[in-house]
Amino acid sequence: MAKTFDENTADIKNQEKYTLRVREILKSKGRTPKYYITTFGCQQNEADSERLSGTAKNLGYQKAESMEDADLIIFNTCAVREHAELRALSKTGQLKHLKDKNKNLLIGLWGCMVSQEKRVEDIKHKYPYVDFVAGTNMLHRLPEILCDVMENDRRRYYVDELDYSIVEGVPVERNNDVKAYVSIMYGCNNFCTYCIVPHVRGRERSRKKEDILAEVRELVENGYKEITLLGQNVNSYGKTLEEKCDFATLVEEICKIEGDFTLRFMTSHPKDVSDRLIEVIKNNSKVERHFHLPVQSGSTRILSEMNRKYTREGYLETVRKLREAVPDIVLTTDIIVGFPGESAEDFEDTLSLIKEVKYDSVFSFIYSKRPGTPASEMEDFTSDEEKTERMSRLLALHRENITAINASYVGKTVRVLCEQDEDENGFFGGRTSGFKLVKFTSENKDIYGKYVDVKIESFGESLLRGQNI
Repeated sequence: MAKTFDENTADIKNQEKYTLRVREILKSKGRTPKYYITTFGCQQNEADSERLSGTAKNLGYQKAESMEDADLIIFNTCAVREHAELRALSKTGQLKHLKDKNKNLLIGLWGCMVSQEKRVEDIKHKYPYVDFVAGTNMLHRLPEILCDVMENDRRRYYVDELDYSIVEGVPVERNNDVKAYVSIMYGCNNFCTYCIVPHVRGRERSRKKEDILAEVRELVENGYKEITLLGQNVNSYGKTLEEKCDFATLVEEICKIEGDFTLRFMTSHPKDVSDRLIEVIKNNSKVERHFHLPVQSGSTRILSEMNRKYTREGYLETVRKLREAVPDIVLTTDIIVGFPGESAEDFEDTLSLIKEVKYDSVFSFIYSKRPGTPASEMEDFTSDEEKTERMSRLLALHRENITAINASYVGKTVRVLCEQDEDENGFFGGRTSGFKLVKFTSENKDIYGKYVDVKIESFGESLLRGQNI
């Protein structure tokens, strides 16, 4: 059961007690300690790491330039694919020599990967130098965790508590001074058969509209130019709130905030893209012309096996509505290659859908078995070689599409938010409204954090090149 407002306030107050104690312990060491956080995975993990960073600074730590200089190291982990888990574990293995050099170093593993029981057992037995483990719902309790480890000199595992209430007021240390992430909801109720997220992040719950609006206003007042709303499925926003507010209404309310800023959001589930949301995007110039719409497969049969709750035809109808309402909309997607039972015909359906939609970006992955999900128990008769060959064909098709799409920009002038200052080769960097990466030159050197007009002169597979005019 979710906590009440008073209980959440008490949670934060309780953490203040631990914060004071940790500060005392750190101060007694006679020097300023440093922290280092590494993030694996999605934008939601990046947003979570910003809160871990903010809390660490509030406790008295300073940010370290490298892990070798740190007194506190936290890996914020991902569990979406096995590769992400193995990479995090490999990096964790490399920390042993740092612990040997610095006995006072505290090492923690956080997030999705360690919210799985089997991984916790791995860490207990194979990584004895890891001091603490904490799940995705423990962000506000970092002071308590560190206090427990420091005072009791013991390893701690904060992963078996099922309270997934939203707690406001956690300090934030932003990684960027131009763009900012704002989490509007956590968890997921969709239970796609291949996905571990609902099992490690809990069920869907939304932040209150007024808390989100207050955070966005503060960011805009502080000069942030681009706000990205985050959620496992932003289109489901508001369903758990007592005071009802759907995602389209939230976007509309944010667009009313005064200031020179733009708005992005991800990720959207195709089954929940409402006509009203499309209308809100059409009527509000602050909403960027980019829509990430994961399809996962072009085969209705495979979509059913994935429990995606839409058909190929339904997905294409959503695409049609978006492009009819917003002709310059840029569409990107996620696709899984080699889902259990995917036939050659199913894969051809995916290729034909890519040909029809012509995405600007395709994030494609060979299916990764996630223990504990229904898909992990499904029979799979496709060889790894065949999956790799299918992936190669998909990427080749996408390259054809993107070459034609990017070529069409040459000679056009686009609006770009400059988010990378001039590099050693004289190029600034930024993105268009449609999230296209642009490298460009400019006679005006004072453009970082500003919107500029860039005339496109050439293109590559993954970027456009031009000149500020």
